[in-house]
Amino acid sequence: MLPIQTKRLVLRVFNIGDANFVLELLNDPSWLRFIGDRGVRTSEQAMDWIQTRPIASQQQFGYSFYVVCDREQGIAMGICGLIKRDSLPCIDLGYAFLPRYTGQGYALEAAQAVVQHAEQDLHLTRLAAITDPDNERSNRLLNLLGFSLHEVRTLPGETRISNLYFRESKKNAPNDQGASDIHG
Repeated sequence: MLPIQTKRLVLRVFNIGDANFVLELLNDPSWLRFIGDRGVRTSEQAMDWIQTRPIASQQQFGYSFYVVCDREQGIAMGICGLIKRDSLPCIDLGYAFLPRYTGQGYALEAAQAVVQHAEQDLHLTRLAAITDPDNERSNRLLNLLGFSLHEVRTLPGETRISNLYFRESKKNAPNDQGASDIHG
């Protein structure tokens, strides 16, 4: 996959050199609060997470979480991408940023690029997203992206409740001519 580029960002596939970034992100208080503890405490565990999560997903499905970098300096700021969860009926959009990069529109810019990639390159007609009900920023971002809240529930294998959102591709929306049933 070629990197996805926006005005300010580059979204690229993970590599083992991202271990320190992953270690910082997965242990950030907001990640722990809103996403959950993944038990990644060492560089070795971060490298394992990279290999078994985003790299394995990219190889198996052709999509994954991507490292979101500043376009000018290449600094890793966050992650944004697509994930296949057995507990959801379609591919899931996910994102997380280090606190020093929040509130500046980077998550929206990255997520818009991933949604466009999902629709145009991967031909996905429906996306899901999950958030912690208390994560007001993420809930607001999903609304800006055209996602609609479907329900609040505990997903299989999870212990906490999540907001479950869906987004239908605009080109396949029910008002479009020739639109058919939309499946993930």
